[in-house]
Amino acid sequence: MLNTFRTISIFEGLSYLIILSVTLGIISREYVFYLGMSHGVLFLLYLILSLIVSSKNNWSLKIWIPLFLASLMPFAFIPVELYLKKASSAV
Repeated sequence: MLNTFRTISIFEGLSYLIILSVTLGIISREYVFYLGMSHGVLFLLYLILSLIVSSKNNWSLKIWIPLFLASLMPFAFIPVELYLKKASSAV
């Protein structure tokens, strides 16, 4: 389950960056609906899986809250991935 969460975390972070690239004018606004819908689905999966994984691994709120906040910040998925990689090798 942790590996699935890691994958969703990366895709969610990348989809967030793609949404921001529309704002910056790099990607055409014609794709906003599709990009927004896919990002929304990935965001919800991220939140659900973060709760499941934190419950299975007995993570406290001190671990889950930064994971949640990382989903709101661009490029924060990179340190999250490094943490999850370390956590998955410890298991």
